[in-house]
This record gives sequence, C-alpha cells and structure tokens, in this order.
Amino acid sequence: MKLLTLAVPCYNSQDYMGRCIESLLVGGDEVEILIIDDGSTDLTGELADKYQEKYPGIIRAIHQENGGHGEAVNTGIKNAEGIYFKVVDSDDRLDAKAYKQVLDKLRELTGGDKVLDMMLCNFVYDKDGARRKKIMHYESSVPIEDLIGWSQTKRFRKGRYILMHSVIYRTKLLQNCGMVLPKHTFYVDNIYVFEPLPYVKTLYYLPVNLYRYYIGREDQSVNEKNMISRIDQQITVTKLMIDYFRDTKVENGRLRRYMRNYLEIMMVISSIFLIKAGDKESLDKKRQLWEYLRSRDLTSYYLIRHSMLGESMNLPGEGGRKISVGGYKIAQMLVGFN
Repeated sequence: MKLLTLAVPCYNSQDYMGRCIESLLVGGDEVEILIIDDGSTDLTGELADKYQEKYPGIIRAIHQENGGHGEAVNTGIKNAEGIYFKVVDSDDRLDAKAYKQVLDKLRELTGGDKVLDMMLCNFVYDKDGARRKKIMHYESSVPIEDLIGWSQTKRFRKGRYILMHSVIYRTKLLQNCGMVLPKHTFYVDNIYVFEPLPYVKTLYYLPVNLYRYYIGREDQSVNEKNMISRIDQQITVTKLMIDYFRDTKVENGRLRRYMRNYLEIMMVISSIFLIKAGDKESLDKKRQLWEYLRSRDLTSYYLIRHSMLGESMNLPGEGGRKISVGGYKIAQMLVGFN
C-alpha cells in the first residue's frame, strides 16, 4: 500500500502541470500521483498518459468528462489507494525538502497506538512578482509536532484557517465521511476543509513550508474579477456550509467555535465582493444571504452578525460600504491573498 496519494486536478493545464508533477515525483515509490484530466480540450490528457507510461506504479492518469474542480477531487478520493490523501492543484508545487520531512513523519505515525486523521503543514503564498512571500503557519493555534485532539488546540485567530493547501487527511476518513463536492462549482475547497472536521479525532502539526500556492494567473478562481463574476457560486458554497453546520452535531466546543468562525469568514468574503459589485441586485443578494443564515441557524447568525467583522460588512449606506471595502484592502495587504 502506498503511504500517500497526491491528487492533481487538471483542466487545460498543459503549460504548467509539468512543474507540479515533477515536484511530486520526489516522493518516489511511497506515493501515488493521480493526474485527473477533467475533460481538458488541450494536450493535458496526452501529457497525463505520457507521465503514466514513464512512471508506471507511481502515476495514474484518470480521464473524465468535465465536472469542475470538486468533481476531480471526488474522483481522486474514490480512486486513492494511499493511507493518506492530499490535493495539489496543477499550477502549484511541493517543496522537496519539506515533502521528504512530511513523508518521514507520516511513515513514523503510521501503525502507532493512535491513528492520525489529519496533518497540518505550512503553505507559502507564491504570489507572482512579490518580493516577500507570505507564509501561513499555525504555531499560535496548534501545538508543534504532537498528536493531539481538538481539545488541545488553541483559538485560531482571524486569518489563520485550515485550507486545502495546508491539510493532509487520512484517506479512509475522506472515503467514509460522506462528503461529495458539487460539480461545476468554484470555491468547493472550502467544503473540503470544513465537512470532514467533525470526523477528525487526531491531528498533527508539522511546521514545514510544504505547499507553494501560486497566485498570478488571470484565469485563477481567486482573481478578484473572477470572484465577483462567480459570486453566485461563492454564495452557493456558503449556504451549503451553513446547512452542514446546522445539521451536524459537533461535540467538541473548540472545534464548533472554529467551524463557526470559518462560516464568519465565508459570510465576510461573500459580502465584500457583493459590496464591491455595487449594483442593486448584488446588494439584494447580500441581504438575502444574511437572511438565509438567520433563518437556518439563529444562534450562528447573532454571533456572526454582531462580531466585529459581521458588523463591518453591514454598515449602512454608501459610506458604510466604502469603509467595508477599505477594511478588506487592508486585510488583503496584510495577508497577501489575491
């Protein structure tokens, strides 16, 4: 059995997928790399087949009709044979030194008295043209190099969230938790790092800069113009997360607080881009989204709506909206996203 499955969703990725795949091959025979060709119309599928032919037993090429990033991740989970599972987007890469450290630690933790459900590592915002690369790390929230439960975590401060780039799951946990990401929908990575959490009983933080998250292509989903044009999909994902949180029993108080805080940031992101769109229809959608939260989960509505971020997204009038956008721009500079 392989130690780690790396799923690489690819759609028309011929120009950059090679760099990603080459960075994953450093793992050698202990890993399997699933190149998931999501109905590409360029040479992505052919390149995937060539990699499979060149690295049999390590690389598998899987071809499917276009279903979007979420469906490619679903396919990866279904086909994974490794003990652990990670998604690596085709324009990103793994750092070789950190990658080997992760494999060493996963090997060490496998077969112990406790089963590891989730590993966290740092990731780097590899923003095109930026001289200083922002690193997302978790020392203030999770003890370093210790197999723990949620009760041993500390408060995740604003801006320190578990994202797809930072997480490695136990494969069987993903296959058994019932998560199915929606097709043809952007921003489902938020669901990926949200729905499995109540099933995670043990986690381990290895503070190495494993994942290099590239930011700079105009067609990226996190490009600001694209986020505004696809805001309906962001709203759809946010509503799905609201419903999941409402319907799922989360017994651990610290995990419940973290998941509610994640909902808060989803509400803020949706709100800010609707405010930036600025037209009446978008402002109506913002009001309707907050009403949706109120109607589905009254407790979460009051806690999120009356938080500092919630209040800042609901300031009255045009002046209030300018203040909201100004706060977003400051956060943008501090965190380094988009």
